[in-house]
Amino acid sequence: MQNSLHIHRFAHTQMNHEGSQEGLDVSCHSFASIMVSTAVAKIQYHDFVVQATPVKRLCKTRSTITVNGQYPGPTLEVNDGDTLVISVVNRARYNVTIHWHGIRQVRTGWADGPEFITQCPIQPGGIYTYRFTIEGQEGTLWWHAHSSWLRATVYGALIIYPRQGSTYPFAEPKRETPILLGEWWNANPIDVVNEATRTGGAPNISDAYTINGQPGDLYRCSSSETIIVPIDTGETNLLRVINAALNQELFFAVASHELIVVGADASYLKPFTTSVIMLGPGQTTDVLITGDQPPGRYYMVAQPYQSAQGAPFDNTTTTAILDYISAPCPFRGTPSTPVMPTLPAFNDTATVTAFTQNLRSPDNVSVPTDIDENLFFTVGLGLFNCPPNLSSDQCQGPNGTRFASSMNNMSFVLPSTYSILQAYHQGIPGVFTTDFPAVPPVAFDYTGNVSQSLWQPVPGTKVYELEYGSNVQIVLQDTSIVSGENHPIHLHGYNFYVIAVGFGNFDPATHTKEFNLVDPPMRNTVGVPVNGWAVIRFLADNPGVWIMHCHLDVHITWGLAMAFLVKDGVGGLQSLESPPEDLPPC
Repeated sequence: MQNSLHIHRFAHTQMNHEGSQEGLDVSCHSFASIMVSTAVAKIQYHDFVVQATPVKRLCKTRSTITVNGQYPGPTLEVNDGDTLVISVVNRARYNVTIHWHGIRQVRTGWADGPEFITQCPIQPGGIYTYRFTIEGQEGTLWWHAHSSWLRATVYGALIIYPRQGSTYPFAEPKRETPILLGEWWNANPIDVVNEATRTGGAPNISDAYTINGQPGDLYRCSSSETIIVPIDTGETNLLRVINAALNQELFFAVASHELIVVGADASYLKPFTTSVIMLGPGQTTDVLITGDQPPGRYYMVAQPYQSAQGAPFDNTTTTAILDYISAPCPFRGTPSTPVMPTLPAFNDTATVTAFTQNLRSPDNVSVPTDIDENLFFTVGLGLFNCPPNLSSDQCQGPNGTRFASSMNNMSFVLPSTYSILQAYHQGIPGVFTTDFPAVPPVAFDYTGNVSQSLWQPVPGTKVYELEYGSNVQIVLQDTSIVSGENHPIHLHGYNFYVIAVGFGNFDPATHTKEFNLVDPPMRNTVGVPVNGWAVIRFLADNPGVWIMHCHLDVHITWGLAMAFLVKDGVGGLQSLESPPEDLPPC
């Protein structure tokens, strides 16, 4: 039996400038709003068909890998406590996995999704069913492919509403709209990364950014499909902003409107007001926006934040339009020009820092204090010397090298025969080792002028073991090797408290006193500042193998990752579930 709870759901209809949608005859202010009846904890069944679909952007049509023919893919709407059963059918020509970004996956690590970490990929023609329950989470998350660069187009929102009888810690918004920021290549993204892997050089930059799959007015052949987001005078709406871009951190703003930040990474925050937010790939931010401006049309804009000096990047702007329903309809074919916001300069780290420092949990929280594992991980780039068996066109990194990246000088190499979790569970030797270093093998001036003798990392497949129930602190330290850069570091299977961030080299003697152990924000992806550091803490209460990696996919491609192996605790409730029978073969 199901007890109904009615919740306002978001308007996910993509309107063009005249407000029309293919197949519908609507006036300029007729927007679809979906009202769905939800229930107490329930099981949801979904089919995801991964397939090639013709998609036209920037005047060109290319075969694009999608889920169910949609770009972006389907939005999943659930309540805290629900169970998801999602059958993924691979009808594409590439291996694929799906990761449910930010879902804790307590004891269900087999459903986490990163290829060769928790499963072997779903091969063309294969099927795998992901089964997991959402417990104690609400807010905005998302799902995406976790195989090669397929997540460039294989992604969608995952929205977790409160349990039945619960409400938001703020007044219920009139409307809710997911805002998925993406990145588009005219070329096949798999070809882009394969060519970069072949040459050892940097991959080609994207051709556009997108909002809900559309580049917007400022790109060629895009204006008629620009996303329209409705608002009415006096109402307050919730924007669920997700950075699904492959390789770019992004600023986001709405012309003439303040944003009240109320959540990030499916954790509530102490509300604060800002004119601009910044999200690294993988991060989500929930903001309230009120229709308090003269009725009209206002641009929503995303532009790059680029912290690596001298690195090429896509310096373009994607737009959507916030459209007041009460505004007079412009004559068809002569729409009014929306107001454009002013965003920070692409390298405005000060604005990013000010935004980050405002993030606080709504109340005092219980931060782990008696630390069992005190870890120090460098994160950054590197260069491999050109191997003697490769030609010069395969070593097109700086000065005839190949680009690399690493954590604690270990450049992570994915296995190719078994997943790490399978190898651990079945006792298969030779797939990984458990000697990932707790500290850098050599201490150096991490953000200074680093000797080039330290620029070449060591490739390997190493994990760090954690006992169940241990309190973990990690200092994540950026390095200036090749170039310092803001790295969005994502930890699978866990949320963590970000207790401090800063610039320069972390010094426990001086920086420990800056730790916020009262109301730090809870995240699943933390931005490690350019030439700076971040400190996170969590309780290791989820057994399994959990990758931690930079969410700039170019960096994980180069090896900026490691994995934790969290051992079982005592009894079934502290142990990893058995692998499902349909786990994909290797």
